Amino acid sequence: MVSVDESSDVASLSVFFEAHGDAPNATYVRDARRDLSLHYGELAGVLASRRAQFEAWGLGPGDRVGLLFASPFSFVGWFLAGLHAGLWVAPLDPTNATNSPEATDHRAHALSLNAIVSDLPGPRHSATRWWRAPSSDVAASLANEEVGGGVLLASSGSTGTPKVMALSKFQLLTNARLIARNHEFTRRDRGFNALPWWHVNAEVVGFLATLCAGATLVVDERFHRTKFWDVVRDHEVTWINAVPAMIARLLPLHDGERVPDSLRFVRSASAPLAPRLLQAFEAATGVDVIESYGMTEAASQICANPAGGARVIGSVGRPVGVDVRVVRPPDDVATGFDGVEVGLVEIKGPTVITNYESPGYDDRFDDHGWLRTGDVGYFDEDGFLFLVGRSDDVINRGGEKVYPQEIENVLTGVRGVERVVVIGEADDVFGQVPVAYVEVPADVVRDDLELDAVLSSLRGALTSQLTKAYRPALLKIVEEIPTAATGKVRKGLVRSGDVRVVRVEHL
Repeated sequence: MVSVDESSDVASLSVFFEAHGDAPNATYVRDARRDLSLHYGELAGVLASRRAQFEAWGLGPGDRVGLLFASPFSFVGWFLAGLHAGLWVAPLDPTNATNSPEATDHRAHALSLNAIVSDLPGPRHSATRWWRAPSSDVAASLANEEVGGGVLLASSGSTGTPKVMALSKFQLLTNARLIARNHEFTRRDRGFNALPWWHVNAEVVGFLATLCAGATLVVDERFHRTKFWDVVRDHEVTWINAVPAMIARLLPLHDGERVPDSLRFVRSASAPLAPRLLQAFEAATGVDVIESYGMTEAASQICANPAGGARVIGSVGRPVGVDVRVVRPPDDVATGFDGVEVGLVEIKGPTVITNYESPGYDDRFDDHGWLRTGDVGYFDEDGFLFLVGRSDDVINRGGEKVYPQEIENVLTGVRGVERVVVIGEADDVFGQVPVAYVEVPADVVRDDLELDAVLSSLRGALTSQLTKAYRPALLKIVEEIPTAATGKVRKGLVRSGDVRVVRVEHL
């Protein structure tokens, strides 16, 4: 077990506001593509106006309020005001409201929301009170009283029952301070965030860690590959909040693209980052990639590589303010990954939830409060954590355990491959065998010669780098691998066959 005794005295947003009162003209949040900025000197007035509006609607401390906004710039003021007012705020996905209003109603029911505040029109038959956010602010003074509250988030569980989590304001702000410290944020930093603002990463790593440091956050409504580096240069960005899918899309550099000298690092989270992809990105851009590990259950970050120190490629870093241990199940006698013994990753600490609000997940905690993350990994001798996959993704091939990530790391390094996912499929002889789903560009799919060349490279990489047990039984070339908004592969859709396979190769 690696334990980090890191405490925080931050319990309120007011601490952050007071710390940056001497820089009222400094920019807190800036829209990447519109001339919109929110300055530190404006924050108190914006939050006071939002609090007054919450009170006019009859919403007060302890109420559960959904926030459904079309852009991160519109969202942030209501988000901070809700936390300051002691509300339990639930950031909601605006794409669901547009494409599937029923999904928003379902999420509101799962989170037991009292109301939804939005700049979008409400569904005609919503069972939840729907308040239209006013287009202009009213003059008000920010109340000194700042009570509890926090953020409500839900994710789909394996049983189909949403896992509802309540993260207190203390947990959120504590982790924000740890993140700002680990990444050495200062007032001179300008972050860039195009990740979904209804997820914990953007809320804590983006908005709150930036606020803690008195820095600036440039926000975009989604990731745009076209002219990406122009936007980063024009806003003098010093760090980018990213996921592996974004990093992959940024390669290779287009003709004439230049990575600005202002950029210190790219932070990678949310999904595994193949070492070869990291190395290729750093070689092309000259910019360090800081790998990290987080969960909603831990208010985002659990581990991270240091921004100013020695990084370990392939590792998600050391624990930051969270106790982390790797446990070998007593009945597990043959667990290994690339020759290293691994176990189940468990966490506990001030930023980690102690229970789920929804039923059916009590078995995720042991009697001493350790949360079973579902991840499998190991520590090296220097205390760096390596993740090798999810416990429910491990493939049992005739009694030998195969970890998909080891295969995915090899295939991701092949030129012409955009995304890979490996899953276990039933086999009459071995019980299970690994099968690789490989996404390649559309122009490669349409060109048989180019596709044959990619397949040849895939076979060569598998033969030279993996033992026979780890080589996939099949390579399935697909048009697109389904992903969530954060870039995580939606393996359930792959397993159910909800992908279009254009070619199958037996190995």
